[in-house]
Amino acid sequence: MLRISQRISLPDSEIELNAVRAQGAGGQNVNKVSSAIHLRFDIRASSLPDFYKDRLLALRDSRISSDGVIVIKAQRFRTQEKNREDALARLAKLIHSVGVTQKKRQATKPTRGSQLRRMDSKTRHGKTKKMRGKVDDY
Repeated sequence: MLRISQRISLPDSEIELNAVRAQGAGGQNVNKVSSAIHLRFDIRASSLPDFYKDRLLALRDSRISSDGVIVIKAQRFRTQEKNREDALARLAKLIHSVGVTQKKRQATKPTRGSQLRRMDSKTRHGKTKKMRGKVDDY
C-alpha cells in the first residue's frame, strides 16, 4: 500500500514494478545484476479520485505517456530495494504535487513613492545618455 496523503493511498496491485539492468558505469556487476526498477502506473485504471486523475492527465510531463501511464525508471542506487523505494517515493511525490493547489495571486498597485522614484531614475538615466551625444564645435 503506497500512502500519498492521509486520505489517499494506492494498493500495490495498481503499481507494476519490474527489475531491469541499470545503465552506465559499474563494471562487470552492471551486466549481471538487475538493480534498476521500472515503475508503471496506469492513471485511468487506478483507484485515484477523478480530481487527481484529471490533474495528472493534464500535466505536461515526459514521464506520463499519451496512454495515461506514468513510467518512472529508478537507477540512482546500487541495490534493487533502494531503487524500489526511490521509484515509489517519486510516484507519491508526483501524485501529491498535483493535489496541492496554488494560492491565487492578488494583484497590487505600486505605491506613489515607488512610481516617483522610478520616474526620477528614468530621467537621470536619460540625462546621462544625452551627455554622451556629439559635441558641437562653434
